[in-house]
Amino acid sequence: MGLFERYLSIWIGLAMVAGIALGSVAPSLVNLVAAAEFASVNLVVAVLIWAMVYPMMVGVDPASLKDVLKQPKGLAITLVVNWLIKPFSMAALGVLFFEVVFADLIAPADAQQYLAGLILLGAAPCTAMVFVWSQLTKGDESYTLLQVSVNDVVMVFAFAPIVAFLLGVTDIIVPWETLVLSVVLFVALPLAAGLFTRARLGSAARIAAFQARIKPWSVIGLVVTVVILFGLQGQVILDRPQVIALIAVPILLQSYGIFALAYAAAFALRVPHRIAAPCALIGTSNFFELAVAVAISLFGLNSGAALATVVGVLVEVPVMLSLVAFANRTRGRFSDRSA
Repeated sequence: MGLFERYLSIWIGLAMVAGIALGSVAPSLVNLVAAAEFASVNLVVAVLIWAMVYPMMVGVDPASLKDVLKQPKGLAITLVVNWLIKPFSMAALGVLFFEVVFADLIAPADAQQYLAGLILLGAAPCTAMVFVWSQLTKGDESYTLLQVSVNDVVMVFAFAPIVAFLLGVTDIIVPWETLVLSVVLFVALPLAAGLFTRARLGSAARIAAFQARIKPWSVIGLVVTVVILFGLQGQVILDRPQVIALIAVPILLQSYGIFALAYAAAFALRVPHRIAAPCALIGTSNFFELAVAVAISLFGLNSGAALATVVGVLVEVPVMLSLVAFANRTRGRFSDRSA
């Protein structure tokens, strides 16, 4: 492992502190970055995520795509956990904490707003960052692409009905611009660039050498992304730390619980680690651009629902890094397994 990968947790911690400090001392710069937005997708962050995703896409072998369906267990776990369990477990945890455990600490109206935000997060599994987590766990590039692609197709049809059911509302308007733009920016374009790069490089040895050279830039992109995300939300963290902490509790329990469920299922079904790790991580991570966009459109920019989705953004990177580390430490348990 290189310097950046070996001490990634330290760099991320420093990036979080730097982001909060940047948001406090240079708000005009942060506002400038925040203004570079289209369809609720921050274009500066999008470029950085694109840079993170691209190195993994170089590893996608078109010839192997036809073989991924021969290993259906990982895909089945992803779909069951993401769409039959995760939205409902997130809603249940939200009700438990905001209507029971934290009932004396949060006004009922605010509690309903936070619950709505959690539901939006739970119904929006990850599209972009899962490629980064997969790369950090040495996941199968082609299979991860399949999992994300199928997930995106299901999201088009299932997101609005699930959110409408759990929120008890009927006027859910899916921000198609956000959904389509995210898929294009974070999946289609990096994949096209990766396939073009493979074609130009030719041999497997040259492809591997090229991936090794560009891999550190993926980690650098992740660190800079964290600086920007925490810079954009730094004032919120400083102004409302207690509320942030309360909202984070069910999100943390959901994240670790969903990962444990998917990872254990993959282990029990004898799914190879290169598929099992991304399979578990894709459900743990969230499509926060979509969740934030819907929260703002339904409840307003300054609503508790929007704040809850933002807390999901802040919690995600540290949580995912801890799960990546766990997946890497337990890789040996999955040795000599077949899907």
